[in-house]
Amino acid sequence: MTNRRLPPRVLLRILGRSFLLQASWSFERMQSLGALYILAPALRLLYQEKELEDAFRRHMVYFNTHPYLAPPLLGAVLALEEDQARGERCAIGAVEFRDMVMAPFAAIGDALFWGGLRPLAAVIALFFAFKGSLWAPVVFLVLFNLPHLWFRCAGLVRGYFSGLRLVETVQARRLPDWALRAKEATVVLLGGLCAYLTLACLKQQEIWAGWGLLFFPLVVMLGWLARKGVSNLLLVLATLGALLLAGLIV
Repeated sequence: MTNRRLPPRVLLRILGRSFLLQASWSFERMQSLGALYILAPALRLLYQEKELEDAFRRHMVYFNTHPYLAPPLLGAVLALEEDQARGERCAIGAVEFRDMVMAPFAAIGDALFWGGLRPLAAVIALFFAFKGSLWAPVVFLVLFNLPHLWFRCAGLVRGYFSGLRLVETVQARRLPDWALRAKEATVVLLGGLCAYLTLACLKQQEIWAGWGLLFFPLVVMLGWLARKGVSNLLLVLATLGALLLAGLIV
């Protein structure tokens, strides 16, 4: 960990370039050009002439992972490149390690950020929006962007100084469990928000709130159907259709 030699200014350039990972995509190699653009300052420092050309060529291959988990992954790649440039024998090459890890990292990132953190931040922001607060969009941006910025910045440093041990670090942090807890919290908060909105509408219409308990058997039945394997989309569409029909009749 202490024998890393890339200067902080180069790591800062790499961190800044990591925000441009998706500035250039191709159907054939996906994010490869963006990944090479991120690694280029370090590769120019580690290699010269023909070795530099070879390094650029080997990183111009298929690459596709979650953009927020790309910095830690590319940080570990830099560590392997640095070991290789020093002539050390590595258990696995930088490109081979990248190819092996990018798909699991993509799955973790999708579940954690797109499936867990973003809906959770949106539901919390909805509470502020319903109360008429102009802070709602700020709450959403802060709750979503602070974690993802932390993953970018701390992840790059952790990946660079950990090298191959990055995989052990990710496993120890149990990121998939974080995604699951975020999804569970989102469902609980969304249910609370729906109940709160319904209660507010009933009060506005001067309707006794106890009538809402009549929907409890319907909710239990929908949950039972979902556990039996009935499509969630079908249940949502059926519920929406029933509510629209009830609204037209009433």
